[in-house]
Amino acid sequence: MAWTINNGKLYFNSVLYTGNGGTNNVTGVGFNSDFTWIKNRATTGNPALFDKINGVTKYLNSNNQNGLATSAPTLTAWSSDGFTIGSSTDLNGNGNGIASWNWLAAGATPSNTYVVKVVSDGGNKYRFDDFGTSAVTLEISEGGTFTFDQSDSSNNGHPLRFSTTSDGTHGGGSEYTTGITVSGTPGQAGAKTVIVVAASAPTLYYYCTVHSGMGGQANTPITNSFSNFAGSIQSNISPNTTSGFSIVKYTGTGSNATIGHGLGAAPSMIIVKDLSEDNYDWMVYHQSLGATKYIRLNLTSAVSTSTTWQDTAPTNQVFSVVSNSSDVNKSGNNFLAYCFAEKQGYSKFGSYVGNGSTNGTFVYTGFRPAFAMFKDTTSARDWTMLDNKRNTFNVMDKRLFPNNSDVENDTDILDFTSQGIKIRSTNTSVNVSGNTYIFMAFAENPITSSTGVPSTAR
Repeated sequence: MAWTINNGKLYFNSVLYTGNGGTNNVTGVGFNSDFTWIKNRATTGNPALFDKINGVTKYLNSNNQNGLATSAPTLTAWSSDGFTIGSSTDLNGNGNGIASWNWLAAGATPSNTYVVKVVSDGGNKYRFDDFGTSAVTLEISEGGTFTFDQSDSSNNGHPLRFSTTSDGTHGGGSEYTTGITVSGTPGQAGAKTVIVVAASAPTLYYYCTVHSGMGGQANTPITNSFSNFAGSIQSNISPNTTSGFSIVKYTGTGSNATIGHGLGAAPSMIIVKDLSEDNYDWMVYHQSLGATKYIRLNLTSAVSTSTTWQDTAPTNQVFSVVSNSSDVNKSGNNFLAYCFAEKQGYSKFGSYVGNGSTNGTFVYTGFRPAFAMFKDTTSARDWTMLDNKRNTFNVMDKRLFPNNSDVENDTDILDFTSQGIKIRSTNTSVNVSGNTYIFMAFAENPITSSTGVPSTAR
């Protein structure tokens, strides 16, 4: 059977580089990454995570509780084939071998369609996708194409346009027309306003050309993202529905809530972190554990049972967070979620039981892995990360740990094969007899491409 993604390196790629202690232009990613995770291999240093929604020089550490930090000498730019790192010792120590893992989310040209309706809310107001709040502040990223569908009959007599002035012509401004195409008559089939957000576009405001007070602000950041209204909380998302990866940012309410992720498929794994404070763990949902449990990325601890996810599995539109969990939904705090939906031939999120033997479990993925991360859910142990760039042949032995600052560890533990992962060690990080392990894995190649070419073993 052939899968949709023939080349996993178009969506995920590991890149190794050597630190130079100054400005380092790292290349070889193969795409303009939206999420880059970096770890120094040669010396102790915190693993750092960067993404487009938060922006350059802003990072999280996967081994601690710290919120979003800013440091000028860290990641200062992404490019079409890599990124630029400053003089940070953790990320660019002179002569140090360093690993990076890179994922593509929405990319530089995101797109979305909003269904517009007009409601009575202290006067007529625009609403999007039947969200519960009117005249919201939108995020529509530079380079993106965003369609405002006005075919619903409630739009009759209410043409939606943009301006650089609040309330547009009613506020003394003029209509903004750069990159905008208007079709049809509001309230009738086919009516829409489409904006391709220009580079360096100003802050915009959407408004009705006939009536004042109906619209709101539309920010135009360079974040490869846009507003989503599928949940009870408005989120800002950067989704790639082909590869099943989305970056999601939202503000907690302290009440039971749902958050839109934009994948169109139920996430198999969700990693959530509080950005606003330094007191909260990285919370992980994994489909093998179910919605009544969580595990922490920054700790060695085993699986825990709680109502963090409202005991509700994520859907193809939203995931759920509970009211009394400060780790995922503290009122007024900003949160980030990395959401992964499983895609045949490209990604796998599963579990296996260790047998304590050098002839360990074979874990079928349906592809030759490029990257895998494991966690013992039964006992307190480190998370373990392996990839095909640091380990170019079997048996694979070079491990890094997202939950601590340790240097790379050399211990033979497993093989990457044409169809999955074969455990080759009694090492406790992957093979304690009777213990359950969860994993996430991304492909180098599927078993068979859409052209019928089989993947070969290493």
